[in-house]
Amino acid sequence: MGEEKQQSIPALPWMRDPVDVTLTQQLPLHSVPSLHPKLKSALEDMGISNLFPVQVAVWHETVGPGNFERDICVNSPTGSGKTLAYALPLVQMLSGRVTKCLRALVVVPTRDLALQVKQVFDAVASPLGLRVGLAVGQSSLADEISELVEMPARDIGTCYDPHCISLPRFQSKVDILVATPGRLMDHINTTIGFTLEHLYYLVVDETDRLLREAYQSWLPTVLELIQSNDDGFSLPSASFFPCSASALRTRRRCGVERGFKDKPYPRLAKMVLSATLTQDPGRLIQLNLHHPLLLKAGQMRYRLPENLESYKLICEKKVKPLYLIALLKSLGEEKCLVFTKSVDSTHRLCQLLNCFEDLRIDIKEYSSLQHQRVRSKTLNEFRKGVFQVLLSSDALTRGMDVEGVRNVINYDVPKFIKTHVHRAGRTARAGQTGRCFTLMSEDEVRRFKKLIGKAEGGSCLDHIVPSSQIEALNTTYESALTKYKEIISKTRKKPKN
Repeated sequence: MGEEKQQSIPALPWMRDPVDVTLTQQLPLHSVPSLHPKLKSALEDMGISNLFPVQVAVWHETVGPGNFERDICVNSPTGSGKTLAYALPLVQMLSGRVTKCLRALVVVPTRDLALQVKQVFDAVASPLGLRVGLAVGQSSLADEISELVEMPARDIGTCYDPHCISLPRFQSKVDILVATPGRLMDHINTTIGFTLEHLYYLVVDETDRLLREAYQSWLPTVLELIQSNDDGFSLPSASFFPCSASALRTRRRCGVERGFKDKPYPRLAKMVLSATLTQDPGRLIQLNLHHPLLLKAGQMRYRLPENLESYKLICEKKVKPLYLIALLKSLGEEKCLVFTKSVDSTHRLCQLLNCFEDLRIDIKEYSSLQHQRVRSKTLNEFRKGVFQVLLSSDALTRGMDVEGVRNVINYDVPKFIKTHVHRAGRTARAGQTGRCFTLMSEDEVRRFKKLIGKAEGGSCLDHIVPSSQIEALNTTYESALTKYKEIISKTRKKPKN
């Protein structure tokens, strides 16, 4: 209902005339204009020989003739190369100025996605002498501070008077920061010496999710901290210390600043990206975009990966686990991601499948019921191919890139096309092929057809599992159900601490 209502909202004028990136061709690295030789070598070391269309289009509008005169909005399918699309121009542009301050901020919604994005930046930024920092939840704040802010050596352990204007200046240890909103706010509010006053670029990845959820009002806070003072007044550079024990108040100053070659402060250049970019003016206006340019893949609002094959598998709900097992067995040793409708459903299904005897398929779950360390370990093992099948709710749908995922399985039919786009986008990434299977009952077929009709490339074929395979699993299924019920019974009897 909410999605239908959102579609009726008139699009902003700049969204009505997008640049279609599908009309752009891949470009060999040697043909990319102005590409730094060290950046080219770094890409080749990553096994990259061509830039994808969205990467070429963003490069053209930032490093190329567009010269980043307009803020960039990218609406492109999952797996189309959006992370490198913004990482490459940022690294290229920052490499021209040797300064010691935080100049680029990349905000993403989840910890695991932040780790993934930082890994990409590390690969392309380090060869050019740029340092990349990470600020994410469920990790040591003290360790992060030591990695992000350089304390004046002679003043370590000194208690500063916030009213003294002759104090030495703290310096940033990083040029680029990849952060989740909550931890970013922690540093803004509590970390002495952490400042956004020199910020030059802001990237908002998975924009629709970051705008939909407040995350401690991170966006208005960041925009307020980096805007120039209307009255032209600025504090001395040495006085950016907390006025209280809990808040660091910084303002981007007008005029000129060391490190920018005596040029006036440029505006904050922004890039916002998503596979399902919102069209809601009330949300987009929060970004305060400057003459934005929309880069879009295709004509429809939603688009599935080009090399994706989609299938629907019709079955009765009570035997759905059997159809899932039969499907997994037919896929052999191929890496599979299975999505359910909720965290609880993921946990129950994982327990049930692991009760089957002689299944010979390694299955694990990824959910918020687990501790962060367990989730990270599970994801790393799945990436390395330690086990074959990973069950998850939609926690893994946003931006996560797991190499080698050949199949995505919707155990539960997604309610919204956005959900389906992000789920299916875990495969058929970066030009590779992939398949998406959706299990459904007869009464769900009509709704699913209507759902995928909203996306470009949304055709869906039938996938048939022979009834003989299901019948062969019946006996094992009864035994698995008995074991599963025993596990549930024991769990309920456990005393609560």
